[in-house]
Parts: sequence; structure tokens; C-alpha cells
Amino acid sequence: MEHLSYIDEHAIRIDAPRGQVWESLRRYVDAVLRSAERNPLGAVLGTRPRAGFAVDRIDPEQRLSLTGRHRFSRYKLVFELDDDCGGTTRLRAQTYADFPGVRGRIYRALVIGTRGHVLATNHVLRSVKRRAVDVGSR
Repeated sequence: MEHLSYIDEHAIRIDAPRGQVWESLRRYVDAVLRSAERNPLGAVLGTRPRAGFAVDRIDPEQRLSLTGRHRFSRYKLVFELDDDCGGTTRLRAQTYADFPGVRGRIYRALVIGTRGHVLATNHVLRSVKRRAVDVGSR
């Protein structure tokens, strides 16, 4: 995918080793991509791929990159894992996107300007954390 503008970064500390967080991230992404293929919003927005995202790059236990596009935007979501203190892991989500044209600017205002994107990204991070911690407590 072409160069995209940096939007933001969000991070969370997870009380689990990197390998465990990686497996939780992979399972979460796989489940979301499978279920999103059936989401009618994808047809309305004209998402490519249909799920809205496709895995673009995988560096096991380090980086997972997703890319996608639709009528109003081209975007990339990059997850990076870093060892943190005391055997914990820091999971970061970096967003890059472009919003071409008038409709793109309107869409950006709706998604970025309302903080909807922040809420969605933090939900993803918390979901991965919950899965990783739950696996570790079994």
C-alpha cells in the first residue's frame, strides 16, 4: 500500500509474556476478519477486502500489520509488541490513513473528529489484553 499519513498511536501494558499476547492478538484478528466478511457495512462502504482489513505483514511476536480501503479512505493499522518490565508486554496500535476528496474529509471528521476511532482502537487493545490475561490464568 502507498504511503499513508500518520494518525495516532495507542498502547496498553499487558501482564503476560510477549508470546501469549501475540497468540491472543492473532486469534482476535482472525476472529474479527472472519466475522467482518459478513458485515453489511462493508457493502455500503465498498470495503476492499470485504472484511475491511487484510493482513499485510507478519513478524511473529513483533509486528502485525493490517491494510484496507473503501470509498472514503485508505488505511493501515500496525500492532507492535515490546517487552516491558517484569515479564509484561506493551502492545501498541499505530494508525495511518488518508481521506481523499470532500467525502473523505467528511468521513475523517465523523471517525477521527468524534473520537470514534480512539474508542474502537482502545476496545481492540483491551480485548487482546483480556484474552491474553485469561489464557494465562487457566
